[in-house]
Amino acid sequence: MKIAIVNGPNLNLVGTREPGIYGHRSFESYIPYLRSLFPEEDLVYFQSNVEGELINILHACGAEKRAVLLNAGGYSHTSVALHDAILAIGVPVVEIHISNVAAREDYRRTSLIGSACSGCIAGFGLDSYRLGLMALTWMEKVRK
Repeated sequence: MKIAIVNGPNLNLVGTREPGIYGHRSFESYIPYLRSLFPEEDLVYFQSNVEGELINILHACGAEKRAVLLNAGGYSHTSVALHDAILAIGVPVVEIHISNVAAREDYRRTSLIGSACSGCIAGFGLDSYRLGLMALTWMEKVRK
């Protein structure tokens, strides 16, 4: 299956940004681990700090029939445009959060993109991505 891992703003700083919340491991060092766990999947990775670029990436994923793990970062709580893009692309999208957003600031407890996604995994550190990949591959098997 084709799967895109799409990270939003400030996630390029994982490993150095607030390590008490996001951990000490960079996402770039985690990608090879994910690929080793899911060698049969066609995984591609994108990161952008720009909302419009994330929308363009989602549109491309829809055109490629590529499922998406989306950690929209702060845009999860603010972006109607990302919500609408998820609905428009017609592929499964799983919302990912490294931290447990329900245990953080009030404004992080509401996801504007969540209702457009197939599901949400949060609070398991970088392992949230592995769990998200497990969910997407399971959803693919169930559909067949």
